[in-house]
Amino acid sequence: MSKSAVKISLDLLSNPLCEQDQDLLSMVTALDTAMKRMDAFNQEKVNQIQKTVIEPLKKFGSVFPSLNMAVKRREQALQDYRRLQAKVEKYEEKEKTGPVLAKLHQAREELRPVREDFEAKNRQLLEEMPRFYGSRLDYFQPSFESLIRAQVVYYSEMHKIFGDLTQQLDQPGHSDEQRERENEAKLSELRALSIVADD
Repeated sequence: MSKSAVKISLDLLSNPLCEQDQDLLSMVTALDTAMKRMDAFNQEKVNQIQKTVIEPLKKFGSVFPSLNMAVKRREQALQDYRRLQAKVEKYEEKEKTGPVLAKLHQAREELRPVREDFEAKNRQLLEEMPRFYGSRLDYFQPSFESLIRAQVVYYSEMHKIFGDLTQQLDQPGHSDEQRERENEAKLSELRALSIVADD
């Protein structure tokens, strides 16, 4: 928005009407100065937000691929564990003959390291995920505080800029209602011109 406001004020400054009317020129010059100040503060706010919010968010986001990989490895270990557990249960349900007992023993031997791998990965995630989620607040709190401070500074400056502009452009003794009536009267005069067509 600030770029558009600067463009509008520059366009007004280059308008021939400003050359003919000194009062209009001083008003538009004051507006142009205010819009340039607003644009400068806006750019400063954008830079501050980039540095204190967006960059930390990107850094935090870079953690997720490794976290997602850990979750996927745990899920794969769980699937392997369930598959071998089902195999063991299938042999346990069969009649206890020599070949079945040998296959049961072999399936249990295959299951043991897979179960240990799954339990280790599961335990690691159960321990680390709560710490990871808990650390989000500590990580983002300074960023959000900085964002809020940047917004406060920006809007305080905007209040000051437009307050100064209002004092420069304000006609003492005129209320908003009087200004509105004057504008309506001028618009009525323009509408009354024969070159203005009724819609």
